[in-house]
Amino acid sequence: MTTAIQTNTKQLLLDALEQRVLVLDGAMGTMVFGLGLDEQAVRGERFANHHKDLKNFVDILALTHPEKLTGIHRKYLEAGADIIETNTFGATPIGMEEFDLPRELVREINMAAVECARRAADEFSNLTPDRPRFVAGSIGPTAKTCSISPKVEDPGYRAVTFDQHVESYYEQVAALVEAGVDILFPETTFDTLNLKACLFAIARYFEEHDVEVPVMASVTITDRAGRTLSGQTIEAFWNSVSHFPLLSVGINCALGPAQMRSYIEELSNIAGCYISCHPNAGLPNEMGGFDLQPPEMRELLREFVDNGWVNILGGCCGTTPAYIAEIAELVREAPPRRRPTIEPLTRLSGQDALTLRPDANFTMIGERTNVTGSRKFARLIADEKFDEALAVAREQVEGGASVIDINMDADLLDSEEAMAKFLNLIGEEPEICRVP
Repeated sequence: MTTAIQTNTKQLLLDALEQRVLVLDGAMGTMVFGLGLDEQAVRGERFANHHKDLKNFVDILALTHPEKLTGIHRKYLEAGADIIETNTFGATPIGMEEFDLPRELVREINMAAVECARRAADEFSNLTPDRPRFVAGSIGPTAKTCSISPKVEDPGYRAVTFDQHVESYYEQVAALVEAGVDILFPETTFDTLNLKACLFAIARYFEEHDVEVPVMASVTITDRAGRTLSGQTIEAFWNSVSHFPLLSVGINCALGPAQMRSYIEELSNIAGCYISCHPNAGLPNEMGGFDLQPPEMRELLREFVDNGWVNILGGCCGTTPAYIAEIAELVREAPPRRRPTIEPLTRLSGQDALTLRPDANFTMIGERTNVTGSRKFARLIADEKFDEALAVAREQVEGGASVIDINMDADLLDSEEAMAKFLNLIGEEPEICRVP
């Protein structure tokens, strides 16, 4: 059940967002690696004999070095952060698989990490009650994607299913909420379907436990063409998740502020919720480091603030408290972005966005990928001739279809299996999956 404290915290957060640009913290990973902990130190006594390396699973520090995590949180708060993220980016059952840690540690790690952040945030909130600090539960995308096959020779294969991600995320969400986060923050989204699994898990947890906390979400643009790793544009991504009542949507990681500029501007114009932005400290150099200095990042982000594109501003890879201090100074007197009024239209998405407007003459929908309406297509699916079935879909798109309608409902067909297989294959065909 949503408590009075949670309701009050949410209102404090909403009030703050209406009054000013809030400051998000910087890179937890950068700070952790800066501690110089070796494998033995990361493991601590508890995991000294674990059979796999744990140095790259920094989430484990919530159990082995909680005081160091709280110290990092304090440094970001001292620099001016309003929102600090928990050290839980990889702490889902799926995220922990590569380290072969027992599943019961998911709850323990997440709850311990929230305690580390909560302790620091509450210290600073108590010092300045008129400026509360907030704890966001960081939820990473994991290395397993619902939309992309890891096997080049088998484009229909997926290493994980949507339902498996939902179950995995649900465990983390439960631990984060019950430990007392103010915000849930799935971030660094490179596959929108992964994020939708996370949002589904969040919605299910909220409904089953009669509780609700604000949810932020952030996407990662991975190339100069302005697309995610799974191929979506910013507008298509937003259309895919806009049904969920997000507190904010934003962009983080992969790009520096200069490369992120146009995408933040676009997102600011199309999203009716608050906008967050936490770029890297520029692009990585040949050594994997970052050369953009804190004052330079501040000046590049000035345009974001002056143009009213953001409500929450922070840093991702390579950003330390020095960067956050510069950002805090930049937004000190700046007014927040005002949310635009979005015209209510039908907005769809494949890899590209499709908006159906009243002044459009008509929208062509391809209906030949239908086992009920097309004997040819039904036969191809029944005979598992998926390459030829894909050709049917491709011909419709090339013929001008803006949407393709896929139906696998037939008595003598395993409809769910056929639909999953066909959609997975379509997901690997950019000329088809660009349309809804």
